[in-house]
Amino acid sequence: MSSTMSSILNKLRNLDAYPKINEDFYSRTLSGGLITLLSSLVMLFLFFSEFSLYLHTVTQTKLLVDTSRGEKLRITFDVTFPAIRCSLLSLDAMDISGEQHLDIRHDIFKKRIDAHGNVIEVKQDVIGAPKIEKPLQRHGGRLEHNETYCGSCFGAETSDDDCCNSCEEVQDAYRKKGWALTNADMIDQCKREGFVQKVKDEEGEGCHIYGSLEVNKVAGNFHFSPGKSFHQSNFHLLDLLAFQRDSYNITHSINKLAFGDYFPGVTNPLDGVQWMNENPYGMYQYFIKVVPTVYTSIRGYNIQSNQYSVTEHFRSSEFGRPESHPGVFFFYDLSPIKVTYKEEHISFLHFLTNICAIIGGTFAMAGIIDAFIYHGQKTIKKKMEIGKFG
Repeated sequence: MSSTMSSILNKLRNLDAYPKINEDFYSRTLSGGLITLLSSLVMLFLFFSEFSLYLHTVTQTKLLVDTSRGEKLRITFDVTFPAIRCSLLSLDAMDISGEQHLDIRHDIFKKRIDAHGNVIEVKQDVIGAPKIEKPLQRHGGRLEHNETYCGSCFGAETSDDDCCNSCEEVQDAYRKKGWALTNADMIDQCKREGFVQKVKDEEGEGCHIYGSLEVNKVAGNFHFSPGKSFHQSNFHLLDLLAFQRDSYNITHSINKLAFGDYFPGVTNPLDGVQWMNENPYGMYQYFIKVVPTVYTSIRGYNIQSNQYSVTEHFRSSEFGRPESHPGVFFFYDLSPIKVTYKEEHISFLHFLTNICAIIGGTFAMAGIIDAFIYHGQKTIKKKMEIGKFG
């Protein structure tokens, strides 16, 4: 039994890949000491570098086919028009499904600004008629006590029950009919609200408009234009209210434009873009390709958002051509490919493997360099001895 055990132990001893050398045969050199010190410093530096990478997250990127359906697209914008007054500036949106939103006001804010960009007045653009006294009724008489107000739409009524109780409602009724409201000073509601005077008071002002809108997740466009929009015979037209031509100056700066929520690393190429031209009258178009994006943080929190790329085109104004509306247009289309970003930690086994590679590789290289220097020193020493006794 003991002989069998001894035989097994001898076989294991023969498998030793690290044979030991008696210390009497060690030869320690100055160059070896320097190489050991330098290699230790290199290993220490590489260890802390690898440890720092292990503590930080890495982002894995994948491309997938976007199979989502029936979702909404949230657009956040912040745009400044230094030469278009707030009372004339409107925001419209439409998509290829046929859905249209004209003169959007919900979640939209406007700031009147002077020629130097200073804020004059801040207001939320909301729906609602101002409080009025003794207005003109639809039948022609003035509003009496305990009588329900129903203002005239001045020929734009679609039924006998239609009422226009504010200047804005009259304009909406005219737009639905496809009529341009060019005599606002003759409309009772506009006269009492001081609409024309308000527009005149804003002469020389600009507008800072910002907010957000939700649209269907299909190709479409939204645009800022002077005047109010209306549709007639499938044509998209503008009611420019017969104001002077300088109202159509579409010089603008985009402070922010985002399709979805912010996520780490996102870059919006139109943020901070300014446009001005010697002839700033016409239609400026941005063609945007929206790429659906999902960002997953290290804690597993998902952010559904979008990235986009953009190209631009400017078309000078040509009066009499309905396709040359003055304004700034954003045409967007969605990519069928979705990008996913996922934050991950490097696995501990990967970190351990790299540490072993650093230690082993540094020792191996240090051994090769030390052996090369040692053999070089021995060769030189031999030659010197031969020369001395030769």
